[in-house]
Amino acid sequence: MTQPPEELTDHQLLRYSRHILLPQVDIVGQQRIVNSRVLVLGAGGLGSPILLYLAAAGVGELLIADGDRVDETNLQRQIVHRTRAVGDKKTSSARATLAELNPDVKVTEIDSHLDEASMLAWARGCDAVVIGTDSFSSRYAANRACMALGIPLISGAVIGLSGQLSVFDFRREDSPCYSCLFPDGQDDDVSCATAGVLGPVVGVVGSVQAVETLKILAQFGDPLVGTLLTLDATDMSWQRFQFKRQPDCPVCQQR
Repeated sequence: MTQPPEELTDHQLLRYSRHILLPQVDIVGQQRIVNSRVLVLGAGGLGSPILLYLAAAGVGELLIADGDRVDETNLQRQIVHRTRAVGDKKTSSARATLAELNPDVKVTEIDSHLDEASMLAWARGCDAVVIGTDSFSSRYAANRACMALGIPLISGAVIGLSGQLSVFDFRREDSPCYSCLFPDGQDDDVSCATAGVLGPVVGVVGSVQAVETLKILAQFGDPLVGTLLTLDATDMSWQRFQFKRQPDCPVCQQR
């Protein structure tokens, strides 16, 4: 958001009135949200609540990157898709649902799994990147791309009954990167397809990712920079772990 946020219309003042009532958001914060542009990597279990809540919040433009098609096994947790969309591209299915939810939000479909070069191209000009894919390699690629562009990365992951999330804000000199937390080479290809997942758990973690994204866009609160937040849904316990930028991190050394 390099330009000053445009004023809200009467329609927007009404639609987002419950946000505007919050002193942390107010009119200026909602203006920032409406004038923002966010790239969401993955329109699956995590991507679904992320996309739904960001669209409902009025994010100006959502770019959705996913190369998969809707499968019947997705419907147990990927709530942005409908039964009638089985066989359709996930990006077009998500776009149709978001259009019903909030037609004021511009949705750009990217019907592919992005590599680092394409992430750099699509993320340029965005205010944040949110990732909810199963692949560690895509997280490392997003980490490097966001670092190169100096924009925040909101990361989440869920497997089984466990979830975790953190924020990497590369506008801040003190922010660790994803590789500081998880050094390269730890991709064991565990996914929901092989290990299973409880549907609402991705909803919980994805919703928290949406909260962190809105905090960054509206510029309030204390995002989870340098904090790993974990969830164990078997007893609904949350834990917070602090971590710092690592001086021997090969990625951070390029900053």
